[in-house]
Amino acid sequence: MRNTIEVTHAARPVTYTVDASNERGETVPTAIAGEHALTLYLDKRELVTLMTLGAAPESLAIGYLRNQRIVRSADELAAVQVDWDVDSVAITSRTLQQTGITIWEQRDRQQELERKMGRRTVTTGCGQGTVFGDLMDEIDTIQLPASAMLSEEVLYSVMDRVRRHESIYKVAGAVHGCALCANSGEQRGEILNFVEDVGRHNAVDAIAGWMWQQGVDGADKIFYTTGRLTSEMVIKCAQMGIPFLLSRSGLTHMGHQIATRIGITMIGRCQGKHYLLFSGAERFVRLQTSTIA
Repeated sequence: MRNTIEVTHAARPVTYTVDASNERGETVPTAIAGEHALTLYLDKRELVTLMTLGAAPESLAIGYLRNQRIVRSADELAAVQVDWDVDSVAITSRTLQQTGITIWEQRDRQQELERKMGRRTVTTGCGQGTVFGDLMDEIDTIQLPASAMLSEEVLYSVMDRVRRHESIYKVAGAVHGCALCANSGEQRGEILNFVEDVGRHNAVDAIAGWMWQQGVDGADKIFYTTGRLTSEMVIKCAQMGIPFLLSRSGLTHMGHQIATRIGITMIGRCQGKHYLLFSGAERFVRLQTSTIA
């Protein structure tokens, strides 16, 4: 039985209205995206400060710990409590709650965690900027489902649903969006969770955290992002066990190399009925009569 994490529900307003002047000198009330500093503490130890929209701070914190491999299982976490009065989130491990020993004091974990804290790689990610170094060391241990397939019909369905989805970007701009979509059953092609944030890595971390909270498996899922497909984005998708990664944007050379190495089906430039399949063609099933709009 999966342990329940005690979480707050402290979402911030996603947009604010300010006055701007247009080209005719007229005052125009304009919606802008929120942005807040959120400092993460794990068992009272400061980890990082993230700049975030604040729409899903608890899921963001959990997903950050998951994708940085600081915490290996949701069962290690007891509570995630956001307090915007001090712009912080306090994450308490189950070990500390039950025994008074912090996650940092566990002898078999301490050296690993200290090594992660001391070895960082500067990345191209916006809104986050670093990853712990041994993410790259562990990519060959990631196993994606060998039998997973994505049809062109479902691809088009996802693209259309994301295009029509109500979003902060349509109102205020200045954000990236990520969507977790179904690739099996009656929900195939449907959006299961959609998160926007000031950085695309915050958005993917928030979805990763939500998946842990809900006990959602990634094997029969599709991940969509509005941002470019960098090495870190590909690794995070693989860590969530998701074999299909889509973007309306482009990709980097290292992102392509890692996707090919891991076996992710990566599709970029997804707009309308147009797309470019970059890797994992063996998992992709084209329509027999494909028409281009």
